[in-house]
Amino acid sequence: MQTRHSDHKQYFDELAITSNKYFLPYIQKFFNIDKDLKIIEIGCGEGGNLLPFARKGCNVTGVDIAKDKIQSAIEYFEQEGVQARFIASDVFKLKELEHEFDLIICHDVIEHITDKKGFISKCQVLLKPQGLMFMSFPAWQMPFGGHQQICKSKFLSHLPWFHLLPRFMYKGMLKMFGEKQHLDELLDIKQCKCPIEKFERIIKESPFVKLDRLFWFINPHYEIKFHLKPRRLWRWVGGIPWVRNFFTTSSFYMLKLK
Repeated sequence: MQTRHSDHKQYFDELAITSNKYFLPYIQKFFNIDKDLKIIEIGCGEGGNLLPFARKGCNVTGVDIAKDKIQSAIEYFEQEGVQARFIASDVFKLKELEHEFDLIICHDVIEHITDKKGFISKCQVLLKPQGLMFMSFPAWQMPFGGHQQICKSKFLSHLPWFHLLPRFMYKGMLKMFGEKQHLDELLDIKQCKCPIEKFERIIKESPFVKLDRLFWFINPHYEIKFHLKPRRLWRWVGGIPWVRNFFTTSSFYMLKLK
């Protein structure tokens, strides 16, 4: 397991840097980011992605099911001297906030969700009629699409593509290397996997339309994590269904309501 997965403040700071350098500029191509904008991040964790938007004076809200992460988010924003609202809740159980937001941010979340269609429908309820949604996720078949980097075993955390093994073999390997702490989480991710084709099929059947998509061969977040220069996926590879999943470490989508 990498240090950032146990050091929440480090992870918060790293996400804030990536968000400021890559997420915010991408969103600005479609939306004027100003102080009147109301933004919600679903699955916000410690809130690092929201910090650059809050610093611009946006009205930001973060929602996450993990109470400890929400508590950390509140503490970190207080340390930064920036205003934000954080809610510890399952987004499916949120009854308030309907049609309140101009922008939804959803980074590396949908691959953890079983009911993806229901999730997209919930996002529709949260948005204003002219609202937009930025969604990013790793393609399931990419080398670490199973999030195996959270494994305690250094061997497994650096082993690409082994999450593509049949479930019984994958579970057996995790148990063999003593991955008790994250076993259920890793198996859930395998169950909830999100190839690009599945995501685009869901969007076609949803109240949203695709404004733009951007595939990354080297994830922008790898710049701060591994000192690797982010690189977009070659256009011709990105146009080949299923093959592109093996090379896409992050997918950016900008969506709007029909």
